[in-house]
Amino acid sequence: MNNTRFYFLVFLLALNFVNAQNSAEEMVKNTIDSFFEAFHQQDSVALKETVSRDIVLQTIGKDADGREVVKTDSFSHFLKSIVSIPATTKFEERIKSYNIQIDGAMANAWTDYEFWVNDSFSHCGVNSFQLFNDQGVWKIIYLIDTRRKEGCD
Repeated sequence: MNNTRFYFLVFLLALNFVNAQNSAEEMVKNTIDSFFEAFHQQDSVALKETVSRDIVLQTIGKDADGREVVKTDSFSHFLKSIVSIPATTKFEERIKSYNIQIDGAMANAWTDYEFWVNDSFSHCGVNSFQLFNDQGVWKIIYLIDTRRKEGCD
């Protein structure tokens, strides 16, 4: 009888851990989804709510000579570029998948995406988000992405 209780207790603890992990993953995913909802709505106030004050933004792309380079952008410049997109321009970043890993107050989310402008494919790539759990609220502290036009299957 004692073995049965022990195994049942172990099962309940494992189940509780899995549920807590899934809940944290959902919270991270919700932060990223909120970021993109605000992005698509060109809502700078809502975008600011999803990120840390000291967020770092980078992108990996090709320069004029075709070499891979890393470019860093300030969040204020990013916001200005988003809100200045004309209302006649429809843009959408479609997240294709999420791979979320969490260790305590740190999370990483790897998201494949496609980017569309006025219903035409523009490019694809991957976003890598680093998030910090700031007193129960996940905030994006670092975002780097890749951009390419080929190999987007």
